[in-house]
Amino acid sequence: MTRAFARLWLASLFSECAEWMLQIALPVFIYQATGSASSTALAMVAGLLPMIALSPLAGFVADRWDRGRTLWIVCVGQAVTAIPLLLADSAWLIYVVMVSQSAAATLFEPARAALVPQVVTPEKIMSANGWMGFNSSGARLLGSSLGGIVLATGGLSAVVVSYLGFLLGATILLLKKFKVAAEPELRHPMWRAWLDGLTEFRREPRLRRIGVMLVLGALAQGMFLVLFVVFVTGPLGGGEAEVGLLRGIQAIGGLAAGLVIGASLVRRMAPETMCAVGAIGVGVMTFTIWHMPALTTDLPVYFVLFGITGAPSVFVMSGSITVLQTAGMPEKSGRVLASAMAMMALCQAIGMLVAGPLADAWSLTVLLDVQAATIFSSGLPALLTLWYTRRGERRRAATTSSVPAGHPSLDR
Repeated sequence: MTRAFARLWLASLFSECAEWMLQIALPVFIYQATGSASSTALAMVAGLLPMIALSPLAGFVADRWDRGRTLWIVCVGQAVTAIPLLLADSAWLIYVVMVSQSAAATLFEPARAALVPQVVTPEKIMSANGWMGFNSSGARLLGSSLGGIVLATGGLSAVVVSYLGFLLGATILLLKKFKVAAEPELRHPMWRAWLDGLTEFRREPRLRRIGVMLVLGALAQGMFLVLFVVFVTGPLGGGEAEVGLLRGIQAIGGLAAGLVIGASLVRRMAPETMCAVGAIGVGVMTFTIWHMPALTTDLPVYFVLFGITGAPSVFVMSGSITVLQTAGMPEKSGRVLASAMAMMALCQAIGMLVAGPLADAWSLTVLLDVQAATIFSSGLPALLTLWYTRRGERRRAATTSSVPAGHPSLDR
């Protein structure tokens, strides 16, 4: 890997650690202050709305502006918008901060993902995404654990101070400009460019298939984000520290999976196959976890189970990002990535809005089973597509081998 990628990798680590701290601390703070799963879901949805509304801008910026400079500006903006939490911690202010943080992150993710193929060689893209998955898992382990522990021991102000420290490290690393090959200049207006990027999903079958998987996976993830807090603080009898630690422990398996992908140990596995295997694995593991309280509520058991679940999650992430980066036209990669992230944000919001009110009124066990079934089913379309593709390849190979020598189709 190049020095430019190493710098991007480390800056992303700091940025994601900061984001995970707030993602854990703010919803838990809201839930403990209100005792309502619906209020927790509302806080999470508030953080997703900018990802949906700003998708056209995010894709436009990622394909037109300097991507490295965009990342630096976003980190500075996130730091500025978090400072008000040092002065007050009212619910409405937390909603405002979550919206502003999400708005900045909406610009960050497409630009970062689109920058990766520009700082590594084409044959190293899958490996680079594996290392980014390793990065994300490490950030989840550190950031989410710190988010819960610091909130429990020092309060929300301590969380914000730690958050600003991580962002400072990211901004320092992003100060130096990344040297990349010039991209074709984007001359279309923003909405025209965004719609042009959406046509890639209609034009390219690989993008359509991964889109179905991402929609189902995002619905399940939205449900998970709400139900997980209720599950840990309810059946498991945990608190904010346990919420943060159990979310963070998923990174253990993710670190191992990221290392395997980053070291190119699964180079022969197609990205779609990686996604399918990962989604089915997550579904099986979450179903097991949701029913485990009938046997035991000892937290060490759940540390192990959630740690294992992190491995297939990274397979899903690395495989899907690779398809989104490479299946369409290179000059449209920012818009493709932004559209996919907006679609996932919308589906996550739907999952949260469904899970929040129902968790207050319905059986938690039923909702947890629905969530596990949804994430499991997200891997099936890709598996069926791969099965049909390989069957077609075998048929074509059999047809070719049965054509006699001298046949015109072999002599052309």
